[in-house]
Amino acid sequence: MQGVLLAAGKGTRLQPLTLTRTKAMAPVAGRALGARVADLLVAQGIDELIVVVSPSDEEIQPYFREHMQIPLRFVLQEERLGMAHALSLVVPFLHGEFILSACDNLVPVEHVTELVATHHQHGAEATLSLMPIAMEQASKTGVVVWEAPRVRRIVEKPKPIDAPSNISSLPLYIFSPAILELLPFVKHSARGEYELQDAIQCLIEQTGRVNGVITPSRQQVTTAADLLELNVQALQETPARIRCASSLPHDVQVIAPVVIEQGVEIGAGCTIGPHVYIERGVRIGAGAHLANALLLHGAEVVAGQQIDNEVIAPLSAFAPKAS
Repeated sequence: MQGVLLAAGKGTRLQPLTLTRTKAMAPVAGRALGARVADLLVAQGIDELIVVVSPSDEEIQPYFREHMQIPLRFVLQEERLGMAHALSLVVPFLHGEFILSACDNLVPVEHVTELVATHHQHGAEATLSLMPIAMEQASKTGVVVWEAPRVRRIVEKPKPIDAPSNISSLPLYIFSPAILELLPFVKHSARGEYELQDAIQCLIEQTGRVNGVITPSRQQVTTAADLLELNVQALQETPARIRCASSLPHDVQVIAPVVIEQGVEIGAGCTIGPHVYIERGVRIGAGAHLANALLLHGAEVVAGQQIDNEVIAPLSAFAPKAS
């Protein structure tokens, strides 16, 4: 089985972080978000990972080649025209069943294992990752009619009043090649995209063999607050409670868990932690206090500044780009 990771998204709501990098390359305690999602697919024994990327993302290909121990293929998505469009670009390279995931959706690895097992047990053409949601969230996701284990209907981003249930379809799927034959028939939606849910609905109508499995939990990175929360959790789970690759003045207090990359300058009398991740090239002035924070490459903290529950981006991220 192959894995497909959709990593061409711009991540507008993650700004300012995504002014200098894509969402897939957002840092989570030292490992890119997209790589952490890919790890879930690799754990299922996939024999190849196909990554759909933006031509403007210059970091992701060398990063994945260095950090992923599996055969890789990269496919460019020149225009962001939806998940069905992204999948259509991969069709020439698929040779059987595959796992498809967005790059910002983290679920327990046991859930992905259950998805694969359920898919094979029931001889399904597709198996969807599902999760109950509040009805007011229906307009932000796909919503299904689910009669376990079968998915009877799927609707993309309905108004809450029109939602057929409170069960959301997450961007994680197991597919047979049958879905690929339906992609050419997906029409441009009102949102200006080719929706994968439309192809799934066609599959439901044609075969009836579309299943769903409820995940007990999920983390989606949409905003900077989501990314910060994910970093705090990942730091709590880090075996080495303090990892520091930069030299520190003797009077700097470090409160675990903290990770500090190489090339970080920290002034005297600072307090760092708990739950702080500092990327390379960050400069922190004397007497600063940081807690529950993510500092991105090139960021600066002035002397005496108090940082708590923040993602700090470099000033260059906000500078207008030269035409």
